[in-house]
This record gives sequence, structure tokens and C-alpha cells, in this order.
Amino acid sequence: MSTIEKGAMPDTESIGKIDGLHWFTTGLFIVADMAGGGVVAMPIAMLMSGGFAGSIIIGILCIAFAYTAHLLGENWVVMCRNWPEYRQHCRKPYPEMAFRGLGDKARTATSCTINIMLFGVSIVYLLLSSKIISDLISSTFNHNVGFCVTMVFVAAAMWPVTLLKSPQDFWWAIVLAMMTTGCAVFLILIGTISDYEYCAAGAQPKDFDFRNVILSLGTYMFSFGGHVVFPTIQHDMKQPKHFTRSVILAFCIVCAFYIPITALGYLTYGDSLHDSIINSLQVGWIQQFANLFIAVHCILTLTIIMNPLNQELEDLFGIPHHFGIKRVAVRTGLMIAVLFMAATVPSFGPILNLIGGSTVALTSAIMPCLFNLYLKALDTREKDIAGEAKVSTIPSVSEMIERTPKKRLAVNIFVIVIAIVCGLATTYSALLDMLSTSFAAPCYLSSLNTEAIAELRESPVHCCGHYMNISRHADLVCHPIEVN
Repeated sequence: MSTIEKGAMPDTESIGKIDGLHWFTTGLFIVADMAGGGVVAMPIAMLMSGGFAGSIIIGILCIAFAYTAHLLGENWVVMCRNWPEYRQHCRKPYPEMAFRGLGDKARTATSCTINIMLFGVSIVYLLLSSKIISDLISSTFNHNVGFCVTMVFVAAAMWPVTLLKSPQDFWWAIVLAMMTTGCAVFLILIGTISDYEYCAAGAQPKDFDFRNVILSLGTYMFSFGGHVVFPTIQHDMKQPKHFTRSVILAFCIVCAFYIPITALGYLTYGDSLHDSIINSLQVGWIQQFANLFIAVHCILTLTIIMNPLNQELEDLFGIPHHFGIKRVAVRTGLMIAVLFMAATVPSFGPILNLIGGSTVALTSAIMPCLFNLYLKALDTREKDIAGEAKVSTIPSVSEMIERTPKKRLAVNIFVIVIAIVCGLATTYSALLDMLSTSFAAPCYLSSLNTEAIAELRESPVHCCGHYMNISRHADLVCHPIEVN
């Protein structure tokens, strides 16, 4: 471990970038990172959990994940104060937190977890963007090609962009992603409010099922996750100590996005909701533009997410930084792998629940609390020792407990335990869901199953009501379902 130069501790004002981000701008970047898929999926999660349980879960997760985001901000300030090399540039700040707090093995495990998460999220966003674009084409041109075919074209269209070197200034894409999400939220709210008088009377909740409540946790956690990017954003701040202000702003905005859509969607459409709330919107032009904005968000997010994965693979295989055949081969291989997995499980809901219950629980709840306990204990030790340089060995468990205020220790352990229990239960339920009731035939086998083809080419507009037989348009053909 490196030594810490003792003496006067550096002022937290001096560890930021002179031309860095203001805390308000940082908050907007956090919003762009978190909001997106949750906008279309949260109402379905509310339907699965029920209104009462869902409201409690949203409140608890919002507070808990905002707290863990605050802890990540504390971690980075501690690292910059004690290790001056992090004040200039750090390519992978999140794994470095694991390294300084728990050692090299923790850094490796954290990097692997983040890469698995990014790969899973890439699959989710490829599926989601492909479905939305397919629905957009169907509603605009009255021709449904199916989102399996659309998915191949989306991956092919994005492939040249993934070959580009990591862009140094890609914040414009994040800002654009946030703006498109805001526009989509506004349109979805307008569409849902206008449908309320037609659909709300026939809307019914699903029968309570505890397994569905557990499954919904994955979607909720996915919607409030995104913590792996937070240290990278904080690293570029003018005053990193103000990161908590950014977190509070971001979570307030995200709640303002999620809560109205989730509550109104649940009350208006009830158990007619499937996959995405956008499909339930009855006004054609609102649905089309909402799909367009969310599709742009998903494509931008997918481009950003795949870039660190590409760089990890290039580092692993020793690929040169300049453009060449090796880079093309590695990045093409990753795109094919994402496309193959998306085609194998052509429904983003089960994968979203799996990612939310496993890697998001780890990176957004468990790891921030665990790293914070050890980094703060180490920081306290270094403050107590003055005058000489000291090797910063990792605190033992007993030292960590001794140096941590009992209230902080209790809160962090509580969050860790709850995240472990909920994460394991959600992951197990999501795996069962993928292999049983929610299993859809892979795209490359759907030609053998006419029912699968019909499902993958369903109408982009869902009728509402308990029996899915209500529409505000006379020319919309509904296909009522029978309920036992």
C-alpha cells in the first residue's frame, strides 16, 4: 500500500478540478444516469407489488439509495484527501475504493461485478430500445416487423459507433439523454391523464402474490441504481465535497419523474399493463413521440455503457490503443455477445429484475456501505496520527468497529443485511421467472412457434380494462382476454 504524506491535511476545497462541474450540473448528470428504463417499467413493478407495498418500497429504496450515494461521495473525498494521486486522474474510481478499503482482491471482485452489471444493462437497453423502435415503426407505418428483427438492425446500426475510441467529453450525450427522458415523462403523463376517464373505471389490481412483490424489487432497485457511475462524475467536480447536494437534487428530480407516472399508470391501466406503460397510451401521436424520446435515451445510454466494457476487454487482451483489426475484432465480438443474449431472452423484464436483484444490490447498496466503513476507519486512524508518514494498512474488522460511530455502524449494517436478503430473494425469483412462467422462445427459434411470432409482433397499442377490451378509439381492434 502507498504511504500517506502526513502533516497538514489538505483542504477539501483543493481536491477538485478548477474548471470542474458545479454541484447543480452534477445532479443533472446523475439524473441522466439513473432515469430511463425505470420510466417505462416502474408502473409494471407497482402492479406486481400492489399500490400499498409498492409505495412503501419506493420510499425506502429512494432514501436508502440516496444514503448510499452520499456514502460514495464521502469515500471519494477520503481517498482524495489521503492519496494525492487521485486528485488528478483516476480511470476506475469505484474499484479503487474497494482497493483502498479492502485490498486488491476486493478491487478485482468489484471490477468483475461492475462488468457483469454493465453487460446485463446493455442487454436490457438493447431489448428495450428495439421493442420501442419496433412499436414506433408499427404505429407510424402500420407494418409490424417484430422487435427481434428490429434488434438486429439496431445492433448493426450501433456497431460502427462502438468502434470509436473512448470519447473524452461525452457529457453532451448524458445531457441529451436526460432531456429526452424529461420529454418522455411529460408526454406519458399527458397521455395517462387523458386516458383516465376511459380506462380507470375498468382498471383492477393484480391479486396479491408475495413472489411478485419480491420480483418487483428488482425493477425498483434497477430504477434507483446507477451508483457505479457516481464516483466518475464526482471525480470531475469543482468541489467534490458538495456531492451530497447533487445527490439530493438528483433523487428529488428522479422521484418527480417516477412517482406521478407510476401512480397514475397504476390507477389508470391496472392489470392491463404489460412490459411498458407506453404501449397502454391510447393517443397515437403521444405514444409515438414518447417512444421516440425513450428510444433516443436508450440508444445513447447503450453507447455509453458499452464503452467501458470494450476498454476492459482491450486491457485484458493487451489490444493497442490505436485503431486496428484487433480493436474491431474485440468490439464486434462484444456486440455480437450482447445481441445473442438479448435474442436468447427476448423480454427485458426478467433480465431487468435479475440485474436489479444481483449486481445493482451489490453496487448500489452493499459495496458503498462496506467500503465506507473501512475507508472512514482508515481516515480516522490517519487523522489521529500526526507528524510522520505511515503505511496505510487495511483496518481489521475489530479496528473498523472500534473507530466507527455506533449509529453509522448500525445504519450501514442494516442496509447491507436488508440488501443481501432482498437481493438474494429477488435474484432467485428472477431466475425462476426466466426459466418458467415468463420464458419466451429465443428469437432464433421463434420461427418454429407461431404463438411466439404472434407475441413478438403484437399491436403497439394495448387496450385497457381488466379484460383488455376497452379503447377510446373505435378503429382500434381489441383482443379481450378471458379471466378465470
